[in-house]
Amino acid sequence: MSAAKASVWARLRDRVTASDPGLLRLAAGSRTAGSIALTLAVLTALRAPVAHLVAGAIASMAATFAIREKQRARQAVTLALGLPVALASVSLAALLNQHVVAGDAFFVVLIFCAVYSRRFGDRGNALGLIGFQIYFMSLFVGATAATLPSLYGVVAIAFAASALVRFVIVYETPAGILQRLREAFRVRLAQLVSAQLELLDAGPDEAGKALESVREGTARLHETAMMIQGRLEEGTSDASVARLLQRRIADAEIAAERLGLLLLSARSSERTDTLTLHLPGAPVPSGGRLPVRDEATGTLRRDLRALGMLALRPVGEGGGTAMVHVRNRLIGYREEENLPPAPPAVQDVFRGIGEAARAVLGLRIALAVAPDDESDDAPATVRSREELEAENASIAGSVEGEREQEEPLTGLRRPTTRAAVQVALGSALAIVGGEFLSAQRWYWAVLTCWIVFLNTSSTGEVLVKGYRRLLGTVLGVVAGIVLAGLVGPHTWTALALVLLFVFAMFYTAPLSYTLMSFFVTAALGLLYTLLHTYSLAVLVLRIEETALGAACGIIAAAVVLPVRTDRRTNELLVTVLERLADVTGAAVDQLSGGPAADLLDQARDLDQALGDLRSAVQPLTHPITPLRARRNTAQYLLALLETCAYHARSLAATAELLPTHPSIAADPRLRQVCARITGNIAVLIDHVADERATAAIETGPSIASLLGADGTPGTPRYGRVTDRVLRHLQRLDESVVGLARPLRVPVPSPRR
Repeated sequence: MSAAKASVWARLRDRVTASDPGLLRLAAGSRTAGSIALTLAVLTALRAPVAHLVAGAIASMAATFAIREKQRARQAVTLALGLPVALASVSLAALLNQHVVAGDAFFVVLIFCAVYSRRFGDRGNALGLIGFQIYFMSLFVGATAATLPSLYGVVAIAFAASALVRFVIVYETPAGILQRLREAFRVRLAQLVSAQLELLDAGPDEAGKALESVREGTARLHETAMMIQGRLEEGTSDASVARLLQRRIADAEIAAERLGLLLLSARSSERTDTLTLHLPGAPVPSGGRLPVRDEATGTLRRDLRALGMLALRPVGEGGGTAMVHVRNRLIGYREEENLPPAPPAVQDVFRGIGEAARAVLGLRIALAVAPDDESDDAPATVRSREELEAENASIAGSVEGEREQEEPLTGLRRPTTRAAVQVALGSALAIVGGEFLSAQRWYWAVLTCWIVFLNTSSTGEVLVKGYRRLLGTVLGVVAGIVLAGLVGPHTWTALALVLLFVFAMFYTAPLSYTLMSFFVTAALGLLYTLLHTYSLAVLVLRIEETALGAACGIIAAAVVLPVRTDRRTNELLVTVLERLADVTGAAVDQLSGGPAADLLDQARDLDQALGDLRSAVQPLTHPITPLRARRNTAQYLLALLETCAYHARSLAATAELLPTHPSIAADPRLRQVCARITGNIAVLIDHVADERATAAIETGPSIASLLGADGTPGTPRYGRVTDRVLRHLQRLDESVVGLARPLRVPVPSPRR
């Protein structure tokens, strides 16, 4: 019974770990709700009035969520600096409360400064947020000069509670966050293998859904890898440990994605295009051999389950002789040991399982505090360990070069300056319009205008965010009406629900902006109830002010220094293509015998640029967009770019094996192949940057034929380059040429 309970608990823990990598959302929600609860408890003990309870809740929330820095020392400094900023903000709001014109003018100036402060990094952004939110809180509770002394005490208590919760109660360290992210990567890797197993067993009717699960699992694994990348510098002891972990995470991610491609190829009569794993709605390749029930595929199912068990096994747990035997068998497939009799495509899947098992072993070695027991290792596992240890030594001895810094933008070309001007003018419009709707609650329109500009870079993004804000507000008003009627005069019930909604707001914020807006509005309805200002008219006014604020934000984004979505996406597309050319060129140069380069960091730069582009095209790919053809083109373009990124990552990982792997050697002939690929990428960049460009894509023979066309009798066709490198180069070449069609770049007709 105890074993069964432990198993259930482990599965539940793994589900939570995978759904919230690093438990970042849980920590953010707990930290904010706990800070508010502590503030309310102290103020209640001091017999503070309800208005001060509401002010303390808002101030505590602002002091907690505004700070985003990763180092605890920097968080403490920012929180300490935030207190005088908050006191100055509440003072000015109270003193200017009776002077309408002066107060409105100052509010606009404050908004400009709060947005402009983002240029100074996380600390500037936090102080700007605190200044704005505390000013808003003062307007919400009707602060006056007479109430200033008591409000100073409320704000000080709120900041003290925030500090206590952040640094004592919900204690987080960069190393601890990174540890939880690694656990999430392990669980998501096992989940992806499970989804691949379902794809293997899926019949014709279920294959599409199973493939979509594999796509989702692949994307979730990549998301976790990028989150780990962002935490390596703060969460590891030195640069060599960070680089080692980065390398092992990349190896495991590439091996898992390759295993999915091999499974798809085993289902079809020919090798599957990588695009199938990245294009939403792409059909499962037809004409396949699987699923069947023969001995080879039965063994394949068993070994996929075993691979998932290996991935789930926590670091430090040996698992006994049985697990060692399983690991030895799987790694042996990588060296052609005991491959079951099966068609070549199915045998490739077994080899892929061997690569993935080796990647899991490398991840365990990199994370282990103490070395594993190696007494029962098979020869193939021993060789894999030796290769991994040689790679580890090479990584530890490498020295990173300085990264190139892009030239900073100045004046109105700087995004923070442009956004500050846009928000200030949009807020001025919202103040004027809001005053016509309500002389007391016009600030709701300003708040919405402010929020729709947060983390947006183009008019389209502002439009989508404004729509989501309005939808969440409408739904939240409906919930507020119901809750206000149920709660009535019960103050503590209302405060408990507010805490619950605040937690839900921060827990769901990264997942859905609409849900976050819903919980905010529902919580505000309860706060109105506590302040005895609740009515149906107030909540309807909230909708009107929100719509007005969103409209003012959209108008400001479209008229004042506008950044059209096309322009923004083109800029990001050029960046992605440049990063793709950089990592491909550097990887092939190293595979050709050139000097070692920092390939994994370049590959992650490419992934980051692609993530920025994916966010920027959301207005084009949104489900409600009326431009269906444009939406399909954008999705196809993204899928092709993700395909290119996968092959570039794989080339980079293979190139980094060159100094230590005996089966990979440099081949200078690769340079001429890469010249065609990077030349085509340059043509794409020219056409995106300048529509009048006339250069055409270069096409020609396959990569393999180019490498074998030296005419020297007796020369091996592929020289010393592995087939895998050839496949990645060929697929990358095809994908780059494929980008020409959606980008309207001329491609010469094939010669007859």
